[in-house]
Amino acid sequence: MKKVLVIGYVWPEPNSSAAGYHMMSLLKLFRQQNWQVEFASPAQTTEHMVNLADEGITQQTISLNCDSFNDYITAFNPDIVMFDRFMMEEQFGWRVDKYCPHAIKILDTEDLQCLRDARLQAHKQQRPFTPADLHSDLAKREIAAILRCDLSLIISSFEMQLLNDVFHINPQLLHHLPFMVSADKVPSNTLEFEQRQHFMTIGNFRHAPNWDAVLYLQQIWPLIKKQLPHAELHIYGSYPPPKATALHNPKTGFLIKGWAENAYQVMEQAKVCLAPIRFGAGIKGKLLDAMIMGTPSVTTSIGAEGMHGQLPWGGAIADELSHFADAAVSLYQDADLWHKAQQQSKQILNTFYQADVLGPNLIQRIEQLNANMAAHRHENFLGAMLKHHTMASTKYMSQWITEKNKKVIN
Repeated sequence: MKKVLVIGYVWPEPNSSAAGYHMMSLLKLFRQQNWQVEFASPAQTTEHMVNLADEGITQQTISLNCDSFNDYITAFNPDIVMFDRFMMEEQFGWRVDKYCPHAIKILDTEDLQCLRDARLQAHKQQRPFTPADLHSDLAKREIAAILRCDLSLIISSFEMQLLNDVFHINPQLLHHLPFMVSADKVPSNTLEFEQRQHFMTIGNFRHAPNWDAVLYLQQIWPLIKKQLPHAELHIYGSYPPPKATALHNPKTGFLIKGWAENAYQVMEQAKVCLAPIRFGAGIKGKLLDAMIMGTPSVTTSIGAEGMHGQLPWGGAIADELSHFADAAVSLYQDADLWHKAQQQSKQILNTFYQADVLGPNLIQRIEQLNANMAAHRHENFLGAMLKHHTMASTKYMSQWITEKNKKVIN
């Protein structure tokens, strides 16, 4: 039985974020191999975190910059260590290398942080994003973590191409893994066009692209409402701050609903999902949920990026405000257009997101790594060089903080 240690940036919240959903898919996949899985994190526990014990997964709280982790990982002695985002590899990667050098190191990027941040900075400066924006200190840190690991999981086909073309990463270090959707999660029948009403969107309010989308919807919604005076926009998401709840306006039908106990249910009840995402990275869980529940969506080029290949989108893609509103109204009113979008969503799901294809492919890749680890690491000279140089600085900084903390305690 293989032992897997997952070091999480946060505790998984599959009902709050796409990242939480993706993480739980990976944890369940590892358990399906009858592997022993433990999830460890330095983060605070949260009200919406999943009960890992229900999935047969143990959990452990760990500390940053503390030698206790050395004893912990030595005792656990995992065969595989997976880091949730590059920051966890920075913190714990050198300790894994020292105390558990045989373990396969996997980085689950969730999405490329450097891409998301570069687009955010361009958006704040009200200018177009350019490839030059990617060459940031954040990118240097993230790409370094990718090079130090044996394998990195990349969720978006766009990001795979970016890593190949811009950063020239060896493809042997990358594995394209979109969201894994199990066949039993896709209902054979959902509510019909005539049974649905209103628009909706959903997303964790703490995630900057989601909050920006809500603000942008404030500009879009009056254009939709003018054409559909009886329609409402239902906005769901975990952790709504006061500035979000202050936008709740029953008179205009702009309704902040907050936490949704069942995201699939509220998605199915809506006629159209709106996701005017102006910056970000990865692939968008809300749009995948819309496909699963047969709900056509209107999004932007960035929203649909890396999700559908050359297949037609299950709804509409519009980057200009008035075009976005008009597309939303058309889908809401035209049953034939709505049903066509629904069928296109099914084709995207069947082509790109089947768990029974994606899961075995990842397990096969891990087994191949396990069988050829020495040769694989020998070929990754840049990774070895980065471990030798840059990780030394991270290591000694961490050890300095550890000693400082000891003196404070004493």
